[in-house]
Amino acid sequence: MRFVGGKIDALLGDYLKPIETNWQPADFLPDSAQDNFLEEVKLLRESVRELTYDYVAVLVGDTITEEALPTYESWLMDMEGVDQSNPQNWTRWIRSWTAEENRHGDLLNKFLYLSGRVNMRAMEVSTQYLIADGFDIGTGRDPYRNFVYTSFQELATNVSHRRTATLAKQAGCPQLSKICGVIASDEMRHAKAYKAFVKQIFEVDPSEMMLAFEDMMRKKIVMPAHFLRETGVKIGQTFSHFSDAAQRLGVYTTTDYIDILDDLLADWNIASISDLDDAAQRARDYLMALPARLRRIAERTKVPTLEYPFSWIA
Repeated sequence: MRFVGGKIDALLGDYLKPIETNWQPADFLPDSAQDNFLEEVKLLRESVRELTYDYVAVLVGDTITEEALPTYESWLMDMEGVDQSNPQNWTRWIRSWTAEENRHGDLLNKFLYLSGRVNMRAMEVSTQYLIADGFDIGTGRDPYRNFVYTSFQELATNVSHRRTATLAKQAGCPQLSKICGVIASDEMRHAKAYKAFVKQIFEVDPSEMMLAFEDMMRKKIVMPAHFLRETGVKIGQTFSHFSDAAQRLGVYTTTDYIDILDDLLADWNIASISDLDDAAQRARDYLMALPARLRRIAERTKVPTLEYPFSWIA
């Protein structure tokens, strides 16, 4: 971590944007200081009328996931090799990454508030629950496992936001499409950063990095909001229904999970990494065979068709 961390400061400009020139939520929303604010809100509300029930549910779930950033930052700050008292490299990256990600939930939350399609209090209760409940993503304090997770997860959120952007455009809501699109762009840029961290670790500690990758894929990559719940609902049940809606819409599916794994295997050049010990070689064999195995399972998996009445939707 010290070796890779020593290179982080030089890379920040490649994966983060200057705060003063970066987009902010206000750039995409009606300006409450302007005289035409109410007219702009009226147009916004009209544009979201054709969004389906499942779409609104997925957008709310995405928003809550983005707003649980306090959990994600505190988790990453607790990794081995991170020193919060040192304002450089890893600490600087985590704080800057959090600052960019924080805009996502802020923007989506305000849009949903103005849309009139959402029971905001119910959504806010779920957000507070998710932050209070925390999460367990199977990484512990190990940075290798954490960076496998973040690489995968940033790619997954990129897929999800890109798809919601496309569906919003098809439903005649270009403003929301643009919002989801800029968020997706951030997620891809952040994914490139985490993938670069893992690639550098593979260069100096290939066997341990390979074993960490294998371990995370055996456990399966859980979504950061897998503890999502509503009032009176047990942990995990709401997330299951949210996931079903995303599958029905094609926003994020089992096939996407497998495609992301394929991308990581290619990006990290797993098939060609050398200097592995015996355990790491077995781990690589498992990883290389995993996509085909998962596809066979996916072919037998049926997407649930039963819609669930979310408390979030007005």
